[in-house]
Amino acid sequence: MDVPPPPDEESEISESEIDDYSQKPYLKLQTGHYKVKKVNGTLRCPFCSGKKKQDYKYKELMAHASGVSKGSVSRSAKQKANHLALANYLETELAGGDHAEPIPRRPQLKETEAKPGEVYVWPWMGIVMNPLKETDDNEEVILDSGYWLKRLSRFKPVDVNVFLVQKDCVVAVVAEFNSDWIGFASATELEKEFEREGCSKKEWVEKRGDSESKAYGWCARAEDYNSEGPIGEYLSKEGKLRTVSDISQEKAEDRNSVLEELSSMIAMTNEDLNKVQYSYNETAMLLKRVKDQKKNLDEAYAEETKKMHQMSMRSIQKILEDKERLSNELEAKMLRLKNWSKELEKKETLTELERQKLDEEKKKNDAMNISLKLASHEQEKADQNVLRLVEEHKRQKDEAMGKILELKTQLDTKQTLEMEIQELKGKLQVMKHLGDADDEAVKQTMKEMNDKLEDKKSDLEQLEQMNSDLMTKERQSNFEIHAARKTLIARLTGLLGAESDIGVKRMGELENLEPFLNVCKKRYSPDEAMVEGVTLCSTWQKNINDIKWQPFKREGSGDKAIEVVDEEDEKLKKLKGEWGEEVHDAVKTALEEMDEYNPSGRYSTPELWNFEAGRKATLKEVISFISNDMKPVKRKRT
Repeated sequence: MDVPPPPDEESEISESEIDDYSQKPYLKLQTGHYKVKKVNGTLRCPFCSGKKKQDYKYKELMAHASGVSKGSVSRSAKQKANHLALANYLETELAGGDHAEPIPRRPQLKETEAKPGEVYVWPWMGIVMNPLKETDDNEEVILDSGYWLKRLSRFKPVDVNVFLVQKDCVVAVVAEFNSDWIGFASATELEKEFEREGCSKKEWVEKRGDSESKAYGWCARAEDYNSEGPIGEYLSKEGKLRTVSDISQEKAEDRNSVLEELSSMIAMTNEDLNKVQYSYNETAMLLKRVKDQKKNLDEAYAEETKKMHQMSMRSIQKILEDKERLSNELEAKMLRLKNWSKELEKKETLTELERQKLDEEKKKNDAMNISLKLASHEQEKADQNVLRLVEEHKRQKDEAMGKILELKTQLDTKQTLEMEIQELKGKLQVMKHLGDADDEAVKQTMKEMNDKLEDKKSDLEQLEQMNSDLMTKERQSNFEIHAARKTLIARLTGLLGAESDIGVKRMGELENLEPFLNVCKKRYSPDEAMVEGVTLCSTWQKNINDIKWQPFKREGSGDKAIEVVDEEDEKLKKLKGEWGEEVHDAVKTALEEMDEYNPSGRYSTPELWNFEAGRKATLKEVISFISNDMKPVKRKRT
C-alpha cells in the first residue's frame, strides 16, 4: 500500500536545509516507503497526489522534479526537498529511460558490514585463496581462469585473473566486478558466502599453512591493495582505494552536474521557445497586415475598375454625341455651301477679284460634281452587271423549266410506248399458241406485228436517250441556278439588308439585337444596357455555334420523322426563366435555322431572304426586286 507524503509544513525547514533534508525522502524512496508507480507506460510523481497532472514519461518526470527543486516559486522548501530527492532517485535508481524498471538498490550498510568510511579497492574486486597440496592432480584446472569464472558465476564477475604464489604454494584468484552498486553487492555477497562457510579472510590468516585444501574469499580492501606479491601488484595497477562515502559523493556530484546541465538546457529551450513564439506572433501580425493591405488593394482595384468602366462608357457616349454633332454640322455646312454657290451665280455685278474667286469656287464645285458623277457612273455599271447576270440566270431558268416540261411529256410518251410494246408482245404470244403455223394470213399478221414491235422499241430507245439528255441538262440547270444564287448572295451582301424587302440573311445568326437590348434596358442603366446586351447576344451566339450542344429531338416516326428544337433542354429553360420569352424565341429561331442549313458545321450560312414574308426568297422575287425596286433606290442615293 502506497504511503502518501505528509502535508507540507513551511515552518519545518528553510531554503538552506533543502539539500540535507532531501536525504530522508531519498532513503524512503529506496526502501519503498514512497513508490514511483508505473501507470499505462508513464510514471507517477509520489509527491504530487491531488495535483491536476501526476503522470509523466521518464524524461518529463526528471524535468518536473528538477524544475520544482530548483526554482518553483509556488512550492514550499519541503516540497523542493522532496522533488530533489526524487530527481536523485530517478538518476541513480531508475536510470535507463522510459522503461522505468528499477534496478537493484545499493545495499544498505549495516554495522556488521562495511562502514561508509572503510577503504575498498575500486572497481570492486574479490579475492579467493586456494591452497595447493602436493598430492593434487588438478593443478592445471585450478590455474585456469575459465574454471573460476564458472565456479564464481553466481556472483557475476566481469573478469577473473589467476596467480600462482610459489612461496605459499597457493592459487590466488582476483575476481573483478562492475564499478556500480550492483558490483559492490556482488563483491559483498561473495564475502558473506565465504564467511558463512568459515572461509573468510580472518580464517585464512589464522589457518594459513594448514594442510586443508579449501578456498577462502573476501572483498579486496586497502590491506590487500598495499600487500606485497602478485595480488598487491595487480590491485594497485588495476584499481584505486576509495571509500563508500567518496563514491556516493562523486555520484551525487555527477548527478548534480547532470541536473544543472539539464536545467540549463531546459532554460535555453524555453528561451528558444519564447523567441520562436515571438517570431510567430510577429509573423502572424505581419501576415494579418499583409492580408488587410491586400484586401484594401482589391477593394481599391475594384472601385478603380468600376470608375474606369463608367468613364469608358461616358467617353463612348461623348464620342457618339460628338460624331452626331459633327455630322449635323457637316450637313449644315454643305447646305450653306450649296446656297452660297447659288448666290454667287446670281451675282453678275461683281468686281474682277470677286469674279475670280467665284470662278475658283465654281471649279472646285465642278471638280466635286465630276467626282460624284464618276462614282455614280461606276455604281450604275456595277448595277447593270448585276441586272445582266440576273436576267441571264432568269433566261437559263426559263429554258430549264421548258426542258423539264418537255421531259415530263416525253416520260408520258415513253410510258405509253412501253404499254403498247407489252400489248403487242402479248398478242404475238396469243397468236403463236392459238393460230395455225401454216396459215399465211396469220404469218403475215405476226410479221406485221413484229415489225410494229421493232418500230416501237426503236422509238422507246430514242425516248430513253432523249430522257437521259434532258436529265443531264436539268442537273446542269440546277447547278447553274445554285451558282446564280451564290453569285447574287455575293453581289448583294452589304448592298441590301433587313431594311429592304429582299436581301441577304445569315441563317443561324443572331442579327437582331433588339430582344437582348430590350431586356437589358429593364435591368441596367442606359450606359450599361448596350454593353450588357451585346455581351449577352455574343454569349448565346457562341452557344449556338457550339457543336457539342445538341438541343434537338425527333418527332414522328418513319419517313415523317422531323427534328425540332427541344423545349425541355436545360440551357433553353434556364434562358427562358432568366431572360424572358423574347430572347428565348430569338435563340430558338437561330437554332432552327442552323439545324436546317448547317447542322454539322454549326456556323452561319448566307441566304437570299424575303424579309417581308419571313422566308427564303425565290430567284424570281430577287430578279423582280432588282429590276423594279433597286433603280429608284439608286437614283435617290445619287
